[in-house]
Amino acid sequence: MSADLVVRPAGRHALLVELPDAERTGAFHAELLRRRADGTLPPVAEIVPGARTVLLDGVPDPAALTRRLTEWSVPAAPPADGDVVTIPVEYDGPDLAEVAALWGVPEDEVGARHASYTYRVAFCGFAPGFGYLTGLPEPLHVPRRATPRTRVPAGAVALAGPYSAVYPRATPGGWQIIGTMKDPSRLWNTEREQAALLTPGTRVRFSAPGARGTARPATNNDQSASNDQRHGDQPNPSER
Repeated sequence: MSADLVVRPAGRHALLVELPDAERTGAFHAELLRRRADGTLPPVAEIVPGARTVLLDGVPDPAALTRRLTEWSVPAAPPADGDVVTIPVEYDGPDLAEVAALWGVPEDEVGARHASYTYRVAFCGFAPGFGYLTGLPEPLHVPRRATPRTRVPAGAVALAGPYSAVYPRATPGGWQIIGTMKDPSRLWNTEREQAALLTPGTRVRFSAPGARGTARPATNNDQSASNDQRHGDQPNPSER
């Protein structure tokens, strides 16, 4: 792992750890949490994962922690465990036809496909309660819309690149909208002790009472069709 990460100072008492891809970022984040839980992580006030970075804030001795981090051997992230947040979805989004064409499936199969996977919140950002969910197989990744919408409604369930997300509030956005969460107020509620429903590491399932068709695993044929039809499928996490 030492050759894969770059540690940069971020102010007097913080470090920004840069990693080459989302998979190794997830593994590094999981290792930080494991070491904090068993008491072997040096003092760190806050751990904030991103797409390819992890911010460590409130570090009393950044130089010493930098040396330790570069010596770590980090295993692959373990399978996610713990409780699963279930989000009921009506698959009625305006981009169903486009996503169906990219996936090479009938329009009424998109919801069943999407709801057949378990997702994990990789990181959060840019709007309170907005979680970037990984878990959709690579053949089903789709590009952002060529023209973003000026307003995406709260509760929109959307796809872009490797991510799924649910918009917690109305905001501009360019993701492909495939469904609607009926009660998006659950995503961010300041009256709860933990305001965000979706936090990094949380497992998520979508329930699909309105989805029709039978989900099947993504295949090599899906891969070929998807590659032929899409381009630029990696969204900038700063864009929604």
